Amino acid sequence: MPDHTAVELVARAREENSAAAMPNRFLDLLEHGRVPIARLSWLAGEEYRIVDSDRRSFALLAARYPEPPAGAFFLALAQGESQAFHLLHDFAAALGMSEKDLRAYEPHPSAQAYPAYLAQRAMFGTAAEVALALLANFEEWGTYCARTASALRTHYRCTDEAVAFFSFFAESPADFPEQATAVVAAGLASGESPEDIARAPRLLHAYETSFWDAMAEDLT
Repeated sequence: MPDHTAVELVARAREENSAAAMPNRFLDLLEHGRVPIARLSWLAGEEYRIVDSDRRSFALLAARYPEPPAGAFFLALAQGESQAFHLLHDFAAALGMSEKDLRAYEPHPSAQAYPAYLAQRAMFGTAAEVALALLANFEEWGTYCARTASALRTHYRCTDEAVAFFSFFAESPADFPEQATAVVAAGLASGESPEDIARAPRLLHAYETSFWDAMAEDLT
């Protein structure tokens, strides 16, 4: 395999994920006001589990890879997930869900594949794998969050406060791509296999697709 720079690896991962992208039926229905409120409670309940898991995964990665550029990168992500976790409660409250309701929600296995894989990589993978996976998938995730926020305002009369969780993820921090690319570059410089690093974005993308498919289950 020819030599790969981090920038080339990022471009390749983005292209592969773009080619693998599928229509998001849940969001298509949401944008027409055809998702029942009860199903929106699924969204809140699943995200409650996901964000709580992801912030722990990022904290673990920051502890495993404390040196720059990875340490500060993952620590900032963990802090961001903590902020998002608080914002999620405003969305849940708009649906009439309490903290007790969120804790009692029974998650769907296929919707939790994403955080389960991220937790696995946080424990056994490398910083470069996770950084590339996040970078390659963040644009699509951000677009989905922007669509969700807009649809909730338009069709479900949600306030800006209620959709702040989704607005938070709609755009990545300005320096996120550069920081993530630097973590990938450090992994390559340490001798990591480009193919091993490139596998993580493909899997994470598939698991995110599983999440949205679970949200659309049985909806017409």
